[in-house]
Amino acid sequence: MSGLVLKLGPHERVLINGAVIENGDKRSRLAIMTPNANILRLRDAIHPEHASTPVRRVCYLAQLVLSGDAEASGSKMPLLRGIEQLSQVLVDHDSRALLAQATAAVLDDQHYQALKALRGLLPREERLFAAHAI
Repeated sequence: MSGLVLKLGPHERVLINGAVIENGDKRSRLAIMTPNANILRLRDAIHPEHASTPVRRVCYLAQLVLSGDAEASGSKMPLLRGIEQLSQVLVDHDSRALLAQATAAVLDDQHYQALKALRGLLPREERLFAAHAI
């Protein structure tokens, strides 16, 4: 089977091409067969007020494309600039790998994969901010 497979928990919501879909009472799997479908797990969505850190802001840009609130073509350069800025600070091997994945995904117009890679940076960013606050 090709395409994206989403594993949804009970009553989990997902946005697919602008339509909110809610899962039933049991865990399930959805196979998304349409190439380039815009998909956003609502549990992963970042509220605009919470896009207050560098990684969260770049995630939010990718999210806007997935939610249909921004055009992919107009968001490509801001996303790539944001990823480049993150690469100036997050220089460890794991972060670089995630940033490379995000860059490749943006260049391929795979915004779900870009968001997934960028979200992998959130725990590291939280640790850095926590260490700096001490």
